[in-house]
Amino acid sequence: MQNRFPSDWPADRVAEARAVIADVVHHSDQMIRLACILLARHGETAEERADAQRLLAVVDARRPVQRAQREDQGRAER
Repeated sequence: MQNRFPSDWPADRVAEARAVIADVVHHSDQMIRLACILLARHGETAEERADAQRLLAVVDARRPVQRAQREDQGRAER
């Protein structure tokens, strides 16, 4: 069975996530959240993963409670 993704797929996604984080002013909160989640899981260093977790906490704190609950509920159902 052939791999669905090229071998550089994870590295490309991490690079894209880093670019989003480096330019947060020009990206939506949802895009920043996705980048943070990816870096928190796949960041190269413990420091990078911790920084992503902290930024995710800041972005999440800005979400209205009802919207956050809807989004979290949608993820739990997957």
